[in-house]
Amino acid sequence: MAAKRDYYEILEVSKSASAEEIKKAYRKKALQYHPDKNPGDAAAEGKFKEAAEAYEVLSDQNKRARYDQFGHAGVGGAAGGGFGGGMSMEDIFSQFGDIFGGHFGGFGGFSGFGRAGRRTNRGSDLRVKVKLTLKEILNGVEKKIKVKKYVACSPCNGNGSDGGNSASSCTTCNGSGVVTRVQNTILGQMQTTTTCPSCNGEGKTITKKCAHCNGDGIVHEEDVIIIKIPAGVEEGMQLSMQGKGNAARRGGINGDLLILVEEEEDPNLIRDHNDIIYNLFISFPTAALGGTVEVPTIEGVAKVKIDPGTQPGKVLRLRNKGLPSVNGFGTGDELINVNVYIPESLSDTEKKKILEMDKSPNFAPSKSAKKSVFNKFKKMFD
Repeated sequence: MAAKRDYYEILEVSKSASAEEIKKAYRKKALQYHPDKNPGDAAAEGKFKEAAEAYEVLSDQNKRARYDQFGHAGVGGAAGGGFGGGMSMEDIFSQFGDIFGGHFGGFGGFSGFGRAGRRTNRGSDLRVKVKLTLKEILNGVEKKIKVKKYVACSPCNGNGSDGGNSASSCTTCNGSGVVTRVQNTILGQMQTTTTCPSCNGEGKTITKKCAHCNGDGIVHEEDVIIIKIPAGVEEGMQLSMQGKGNAARRGGINGDLLILVEEEEDPNLIRDHNDIIYNLFISFPTAALGGTVEVPTIEGVAKVKIDPGTQPGKVLRLRNKGLPSVNGFGTGDELINVNVYIPESLSDTEKKKILEMDKSPNFAPSKSAKKSVFNKFKKMFD
């Protein structure tokens, strides 16, 4: 599968573009690749949908912020596909047609695509929280969750009518969903278009309602959804799965499923972006004489060499033992912060031996060691 293009590149705007600049850029692209202007041109249709997908993200302040931070994965690219690719032309027009003026599909001279003016119902979004361990974040994971949500009524196929076939075109608006009136004013004739009062803009009326859903076309049921979480996600990141939210009344557009990522606290490891931190405690003899110790990693344990004379505060690094970037830009490291454990109580024999060692000049800090410690503290306050 080809990698998705950058949304800013698609609309030909800078990353600092204002909301108005993004809106104007989308309008320009939509006019350029509109289906009425490019009949039968599959490439133009693809670019039309691509522009709609870019605008759907960049026009939303929260989605744009997630996209700027996490890329396509932050706005559903890894958890259910993007906007333009999963919706029909009518869906796009119903969602964004208002930015062109008039009812959906009216592009200043073009006839529009689909039934102009017809209101399209949209289901509400669902929000769920998913807790992940560091190991699940390391490799990515597939989760099955149960949610209570509105789904299309099976007996009427979401139509809302008995048997799914007792809906007819509204006689007031002839199925368009709008009524147009022409009035004579002192300035001449004025035309107004409003939502049809008989069908509430749906363009159809039901003569006999479905007994199972009472004509709504949706019922509340439990559904099992498979969520694919990409590797490298972070606490607070929100993914989205298009069309996996609540179903819309009478065959409209389904809402989205919004997935909020939460991290389970690890008993040993601390996450710092893509790096992992482990606080290692070693004994004084090990610090003085050196040795080999085992440290936990996300996937198990690793052996680490301790050099003789290792000082407290030294940081050891295990390359590529951290977490991958959610955008695929490398992998973090595991940083091992070395601490030397000082016993809180000693026997008389142990005290005697330590006092004997303390008389040795090797146990007194050298000038270079003192200077190194001084410089470390100085940097903390610079």
